[in-house]
Amino acid sequence: MFTITSMITATTLMIDEFFLRIALAGVGVALAAGPLGCFVLWRRMVYFGDTISHASLLGIAFALALNLPMFIGVLLCATGISLVVIGTERRFHHADILLGVAAHSALALGLVAISLLEESVQVDLMGLLVGDILSVNWWDVGVIWTGALLALALLIWRWRPLLMSSLDREMALAHGADPKRESILFTLALAVLVAVAIKVVGALLITALLIIPAATARFGATTPERMAMLAALIGVGSALLGLFGSFAIDTPTGPSIVVAALTMLIVGSLLRTIVDRKLSK
Repeated sequence: MFTITSMITATTLMIDEFFLRIALAGVGVALAAGPLGCFVLWRRMVYFGDTISHASLLGIAFALALNLPMFIGVLLCATGISLVVIGTERRFHHADILLGVAAHSALALGLVAISLLEESVQVDLMGLLVGDILSVNWWDVGVIWTGALLALALLIWRWRPLLMSSLDREMALAHGADPKRESILFTLALAVLVAVAIKVVGALLITALLIIPAATARFGATTPERMAMLAALIGVGSALLGLFGSFAIDTPTGPSIVVAALTMLIVGSLLRTIVDRKLSK
């Protein structure tokens, strides 16, 4: 017999499943974003991260226009623009100019393209810009974890040559590594992450989730490997803290995750300052 108790039990199970689903989505993205963010910092590619994340809007418009899965459209567009930037950067005296032009042009073109599609396709533009993790389903969770594990597997597979080419190009060449090939592989891993992260933190905040946990990990890491692992843990902690904070004070989830990461960065910086002062005495 259907009673009030059974209704409460069913509601509780639904809420538990809902929290589990969005927590897994946030953790999956953060787990890969931390280590990838370390390479973004080591390679001084923060603007490059912006370029790929902003290009995701073009990919979304492309996917909507051709009725493709959003993941496929974002992955193809982010990878394509990244390869174009890598192939043409030598023609520019200052790489930051090229990246700045590419990042903001991709964002503007993506917004225009999506606005042209709004009459035929219902689009949640705010969700695309800052994320809409609350709308993820189990299929999305599977795609997120598949993409995140794929990006991590690529990093682990190419760890040593990628690390050498990131920290010292000449040393990488001396050890037989091809820095350009490693850049392309890293770009592919970054594009995969951006493609799966769009629903969690949106096109405008993906770069923040990449660089803030990695920057925080710098305070407590003594080796690149430890920094990558610590960045992954900080990213996961930021995702969970942001989710709980979002539900507690009713704030947008994507930005809340980034604010949580920023809070951990500030705390880490203060702790490092205290430790350094004690050691200097």
